[in-house]
Amino acid sequence: MTARADVNAPSPPPTPSPLPSSRRPLPRAWQPLTWRGVAAFSRARSGRLLLVQGIVLLLYAGAVFWFLNTVWFPIIRDAIGQLPETGQMENQQLVSTRISTEPLVPSRFVAFLINAHETGASQRVADLQVEFRTRRVVVCSFLGCRSVYYVAGWRMPLNRPELESWWQAWEPVIYIIGVGAATLLVFVSWLLLATLYCPFVRLYAFLKDRDVTLLGSWKLASAALLPGSLLVSTALVLYGLGTIGVIRFFCLWVLHFVLGWVFAAVSTTRLPSTADALPEASQNPFGDGEEKEKARPDPNPFVAAKS
Repeated sequence: MTARADVNAPSPPPTPSPLPSSRRPLPRAWQPLTWRGVAAFSRARSGRLLLVQGIVLLLYAGAVFWFLNTVWFPIIRDAIGQLPETGQMENQQLVSTRISTEPLVPSRFVAFLINAHETGASQRVADLQVEFRTRRVVVCSFLGCRSVYYVAGWRMPLNRPELESWWQAWEPVIYIIGVGAATLLVFVSWLLLATLYCPFVRLYAFLKDRDVTLLGSWKLASAALLPGSLLVSTALVLYGLGTIGVIRFFCLWVLHFVLGWVFAAVSTTRLPSTADALPEASQNPFGDGEEKEKARPDPNPFVAAKS
């Protein structure tokens, strides 16, 4: 005989349905890589946002330093070593004994050419090409070429002995200026873009019935920019490793702006709804009139309390 099931056994409790994202409490603000993670910065202290921004800036500065130290600066040092013993730019004219118009050092990243005799236009062989001609310097990239004429009264040595000693003396300073300028530019762009996006975040939150203050909108917009900066840092490293080309790097750089818009818009919808920010008594439609009357403040503070 089979055992008879106990009809009086308690049934398992029903599995609670997951709450919608607008009713779940926001996590602690510590990472800006998810929608709710970015939304959490709207309620966090400004010091927490500044700390996370500092970490992202350090990662970005590290990527810029690595790129300069690994990709560009070694090419510049080798190119200086290939310069002739004599040559300079003075009185808005370049004088050099180098006849060849081939790059000083072949590289797909950056190339330097000396074309002091104007033997014709050189073919672009690198992502960034700098060509010194008789009276101007021509800078070319995939976006096109731009000519800059030499400044009157400006003298620049273009020979190996002078330029080599100058580079050895100023290379550490150029490192600091390059990394510092790139980092400062990113931080200033965060401030400007967050201020620009803030009214749109506040308006979008109002249309979606999300609870956020004006300052919270600015902090959310600031946090929404951080994933894009991390994308640029990663793209710079991938470009320096040769994994992606300059076109894809440029596309990722443009995409990081779009990523900021997407994070700002979607993260706004993850904020708590306005109804959840009201007192609980006013949210309960089944509460009796006495509870609602207690929850509602007396409109006239000068009326004596009822006995």
